[in-house]
Amino acid sequence: MIPSSIKGQRLVALFLLGCLLFNYPLLYLFNSSREIFGIPLLYAYIFAAWAMLIGLMAWVVEGTGRKGSKD
Repeated sequence: MIPSSIKGQRLVALFLLGCLLFNYPLLYLFNSSREIFGIPLLYAYIFAAWAMLIGLMAWVVEGTGRKGSKD
């Protein structure tokens, strides 16, 4: 099991990554009229970044920490 201090640090890092991903300069890069599978590029980026952050948070919170762990 991952010690809670390391989990906390990783969650803070994910929060900062989320702040970076949803900040103006990166959102502006994806604000165009192009589409991916009929979805505007900006919406696809926001959904993909949001899903990635949720997946990473689940991995940090639920992860066993080490490969050889018996938990």
